[in-house]
Amino acid sequence: MSTVKDDGILQPPSAFEGRRWLFPSALVHALDPDAGRPGRRPRRTLRDWLVDFSLFLVAVVFGLAAADSMTPENTPQTLLVVDQWVGALACAAVWLRRRWPVGLALAMIPVGFLSNTAGGAGLVAFFTLAVHRPFRYVGWIGGISMALVPLFFWLRPEPTLPYVAAVAFTVLLGANVIGWGMLVRSKRQLMLSLRDRAQRAETEARLRAEQAQQLAREAIAREMHDVLAHRLTLLSVHAGALEFRPDAPREEVARAAGVIRESAHEALQDLREIIGVLRAGEPDEAGRPQPTLAALDALVAESREAGTKVTLLMRVTEPAAVPASVGRTAYRIAQEGLTNARKHAPGTEVTVSVTGAPGEGLTVCVRNPAPEGEVPPVPGSGQGLIGLTERATLAGGRLEHGPREDGGFGVRAWLPWG
Repeated sequence: MSTVKDDGILQPPSAFEGRRWLFPSALVHALDPDAGRPGRRPRRTLRDWLVDFSLFLVAVVFGLAAADSMTPENTPQTLLVVDQWVGALACAAVWLRRRWPVGLALAMIPVGFLSNTAGGAGLVAFFTLAVHRPFRYVGWIGGISMALVPLFFWLRPEPTLPYVAAVAFTVLLGANVIGWGMLVRSKRQLMLSLRDRAQRAETEARLRAEQAQQLAREAIAREMHDVLAHRLTLLSVHAGALEFRPDAPREEVARAAGVIRESAHEALQDLREIIGVLRAGEPDEAGRPQPTLAALDALVAESREAGTKVTLLMRVTEPAAVPASVGRTAYRIAQEGLTNARKHAPGTEVTVSVTGAPGEGLTVCVRNPAPEGEVPPVPGSGQGLIGLTERATLAGGRLEHGPREDGGFGVRAWLPWG
């Protein structure tokens, strides 16, 4: 019975707005708490007025039928007048049934002993009690009223019916009225339950969408780190080399400047693509292709052109059969390993080995020896290896990294290849 607007606030749908008069005011207020004035009872709908008037007529008809059966021969004149006046007041009290259902039902118990014409109003009161209050109220008040029915007909016998038949008919009629009211209440509770279930489903769907968007943004952030760290490290390493060796040969300076320019251009291009995806609010599935294991040769060639000595050992059975997700993870591990080697061990020879076969998994190792001499400080956040560990774990594998016995550093990862 509700929809979610852009601001996330539940609002009643337009179909409900147009048919509000068809629902009881209590149900309208439950479905749309803003329908009534703050601090006041909800206004009666057209349906409420029709139902109230119909029940008032039912109480009047029952009262007239009861009054017609009472004659001066079997009822004293004073009691007859009192009975009719009390019955008329009871019928008028039917209009208060929505505001005080419990009080009206309780009042009808002694009123029923004084006035036979108030029987219809009593039935309406018990019906209202069953509709608007839980069963514990109906059980106690209705039970007391039913228990007093034999006493009533013993004190005031029905001239047209035997005692047992009158008691049985009255108890059966009261039970049917109360059962009808409980059925109406259960239908309203079912409608509210369905509304609440729809609300929870809408809320859960919105939360799942937000979670999916957050996961997509986190994936983009990891890609941003993996891509930009590789590019910017080249900038930092070669700019540091130019700073520490201002007397380097002209060819070496020109090559370093070319690497800086190309890396800056690539980093800027990657940043533009990633920012574009973030602004769009969804991952670019159809954008530039993601690297796989086949792109590892190009990565090694790029590192060699940047001046890093790299040895690639590829011992993979059926490399074309490596799943794209596994190959992409292996590529990112090798890329981060080469990036860290350039930052913290420049001038050393880095060994990248990839081995594996279907059913055995894919093992990626990146090792470098200890650097010679003092290494210029290169800023780093230390989040790269943490991200790689998380990436490998999410892929179902594991990753280990740390210093080696010879003073170097190594990264070893195993990825499942079913």
